[in-house]
Amino acid sequence: MERLAGRIMLLWGFPRVVVAFLAGAIGALALPPFGFFAALFISFTLLVWLMDGSTGNPDGGRFARFRSAFWIGWVFGFGYFVAGLWWLGNALLVEADEFAWALPLAVLGLPAYLALFYGLATAIARIFWSDGFGRMASLAFGFGLAEWLRGFVATGFPWNAVGYGAMPMPLMMQSAAVLGIFGVTVLAVFVFSAPALIGTRKGMRTGLTLAILLFAAHLGYGAYRLQIADAAPAPAADNQPVVRIVQPVIDQARKLDDAERAAIFEEHLALSALPPENGGRRPDIIVWPETSVPFILTQNPDALTRIAEVLQDGQVLITGAVRSEDADAGFAPRFYNSIYVIDSQGQIVSASDKLHLVPFGEYVPYEDLLRNLGIPDAIAMPGGFSAAPVRAMLTLPGGRTFYPLICYEAIFPDEIGPDVERVSALLNVTNDGWFGATPGPYQHFQQARIRAVENGLPLIRGANTGISAVVDPFGRLIRGLDYNQKGVMDATLSSISIPHWDVIAREQHFWLVLVTMLLIAAISRAGFNFRTN
Repeated sequence: MERLAGRIMLLWGFPRVVVAFLAGAIGALALPPFGFFAALFISFTLLVWLMDGSTGNPDGGRFARFRSAFWIGWVFGFGYFVAGLWWLGNALLVEADEFAWALPLAVLGLPAYLALFYGLATAIARIFWSDGFGRMASLAFGFGLAEWLRGFVATGFPWNAVGYGAMPMPLMMQSAAVLGIFGVTVLAVFVFSAPALIGTRKGMRTGLTLAILLFAAHLGYGAYRLQIADAAPAPAADNQPVVRIVQPVIDQARKLDDAERAAIFEEHLALSALPPENGGRRPDIIVWPETSVPFILTQNPDALTRIAEVLQDGQVLITGAVRSEDADAGFAPRFYNSIYVIDSQGQIVSASDKLHLVPFGEYVPYEDLLRNLGIPDAIAMPGGFSAAPVRAMLTLPGGRTFYPLICYEAIFPDEIGPDVERVSALLNVTNDGWFGATPGPYQHFQQARIRAVENGLPLIRGANTGISAVVDPFGRLIRGLDYNQKGVMDATLSSISIPHWDVIAREQHFWLVLVTMLLIAAISRAGFNFRTN
């Protein structure tokens, strides 16, 4: 290990870039659908050794050292995001004749942008870099801060934060209930970096001991919390609603074909009307995915009549749909990506609009600027939606309330505010059919599961092509439909009530962990400087 560490540190030029890129790409194996979390031990060990060798031009001063560290982090991040997000390009191939030109932007441009955050992480870590286990703490601090920033800078895109790699199964998801995804990321980077100490020896015993204790606590807390969940008395099933999720598997090209709209609508209705399996209870709540209704529902009263004909008395349909709203005179109407709750009389009893829109998917950022710069292709990209000013909870007949998350809103932990304390479940409707049979739908599903664990609530997830599921408050799958599996699934929505940390507490815990890593890194750096001088 010492010989290997030395060789990695002394790499220069193109071989150094290749190793940094491969180190990041290897880390993506920890993400779904692979879930090989041990890959991150290799990934971050190599990154630490590369950082040890990031001296920069001796004549360039301190700035050269930071610049060298930044570029190592950027290349590492570029490898991680290219390997983890290449599937985004599939969405542009649905209408390839119009949007294939943007393929390099999705496959390489977005990873290049996201890698800037990892470059920032290593540059910050370089400020406190030392020769012992303190450099693990400095890297954890840098990555924790960078991932937090990635959650909201330029509308945010915290997809595939490092912490997700440490949570491939429910046993390893429970730490998110205390620390949230960003807090888990901080400690995960420290643990995944620890094997680098074997190659450099300095501070090895203390650093490895801390890492082992943290990893043991991660597993131990998971086992403890799942044991409590199994021992907790579950509410009587008869008092809990049965949820049916419809997974129609409608090809995206077909969804865009105007001639197919009526047939698509009828397919959803036919699946909704199927009898329960094995003589089970009829569903109380039926869930359709995002934008399932292929027209403006409020402009088609016959469609509401058809829904009323299919629903039995007391049943409720929750569906994704596009909502239109008239604007002032002289202005075009506004459109919203919405969720409707429709009762058995065909009446819309509740609705919620999407708050966090997808840039270049649901709206074009800086549209006026791009138009002035003469970039018509960017203006012509999919969009046209308006964002809701506030998030409205979905209230069902009888008083049950769901927290709505449309599409990728489920990847933002900060999108779930204090209102979550008064709801019965999280509801995520999405259409991942844009991405085909790639890692994308599996990654999206895992991140939605972590939101359930963080908030101590069950998750109802309806996806056009999958993965649709009902998940308990501990991230465990109650029932689900795999990707591209057409059909319906019925599950009893049962929420086990146990104490959990609220949104504010998890945020406080994250900052406590982050500051602790900063203190360890700063103290180690001060000791390193003292020994050097």
